Amino acid sequence: MAASYIQEEHEIFRQSLRKFLEKEAYPNYDKWEEDRIIPRDFWYKMGEQGFLCPDIEEKYGGSSVDWGFSVVINEELERVGSGMVGIGLHNDIVVPYITAYGTDEQKERWLPKCAAGEIITAIAMTEPGAGSDLAGIRTTARLEGDHYIVNGEKTFITNGIHSDLIIIACKTNPNAVPRHKGVSLLAVERETKGFTRGRKLNKVGLHCQDTAELIFEDCKVPKENLIGEEGKGFLYLMEKLQQERLVVAIAAQVAAEEMLNLTMNYVKNREAFGRPVSQFQNTQFKIAEMATDIEMGRSFLDQLITEHMAGKDVVTKVSMAKWKLTENARNIAAECMQLHGGYGYMEEYEIARRYRDIPVASIYAGTNEIMKTIIAKNMGL
Repeated sequence: MAASYIQEEHEIFRQSLRKFLEKEAYPNYDKWEEDRIIPRDFWYKMGEQGFLCPDIEEKYGGSSVDWGFSVVINEELERVGSGMVGIGLHNDIVVPYITAYGTDEQKERWLPKCAAGEIITAIAMTEPGAGSDLAGIRTTARLEGDHYIVNGEKTFITNGIHSDLIIIACKTNPNAVPRHKGVSLLAVERETKGFTRGRKLNKVGLHCQDTAELIFEDCKVPKENLIGEEGKGFLYLMEKLQQERLVVAIAAQVAAEEMLNLTMNYVKNREAFGRPVSQFQNTQFKIAEMATDIEMGRSFLDQLITEHMAGKDVVTKVSMAKWKLTENARNIAAECMQLHGGYGYMEEYEIARRYRDIPVASIYAGTNEIMKTIIAKNMGL
């Protein structure tokens, strides 16, 4: 049964997106994994078809549709492969900072190009010395005349190579008490003097996702590139992390569903001791357990998406979904690989890639340990 937020127009949209991906993504995905990058050309094609930033206003190049369309995009991209996460990050994690906190001038300057695929965005929070402790970032931005002078380093940045516009979390007041009140958000454009990219990082999985280090050395950022108000960056991040974590939960759920499908097909066709592997009780029990976990995850997730779209504060539940569904997917990856036997360890079988790609979902967008800390705090512990 379709979720309550999915209407007929969402399903029509899903069919056209799927058709597009069957032509443009599925046949090329292995090559992108080998090349360790998705070509920019694919972003332009996504933009042309209206698959980038569909929820932004029509006057800025979007379609002014509800967030259900973004959910469909995230689900269908994950079906292709987890390395597509940079597109969901652009649509549903970075661009919303501009739509929510940007000035009219900033929106006019950037949003139409974001929707067309001409501007690829990234968000830079993590540093070599600060991950979960976001208030502990060391990148500084000092206002001098009409520019902020930015110094610092960022790492593990999704879309780090392709990005043309990067929203960075930095300290405009390093002496603020409490520390988080000194954090601001600045948008840094590709050709900005003093901004360079470090190496493209070599990850265990998500091979076609370009992830990089970013370096700012006396980087001059025009003061009109401040997003929202100075000193409110931490607050903005907290407001937007609900959707970011929901996007990760959606991807993990779809990955789990895909892995179960792959494994169902495999065990029905693979024979051992004169009969299909699917006929052994152990296989049946494992499949039944995974199917149950997936079904429960899907029900919880769909309910959450509906509440999020209604504008409700569901931070606690989203934190629950983020840790539980990513852990679920990791466990399912291991079980599914085991049911594939030796072939599951071969790169030509999709389960091998899925197994490599899934662990990071428990780490990024706030580690699962941080999720549990949030839940406990919100329960009054």
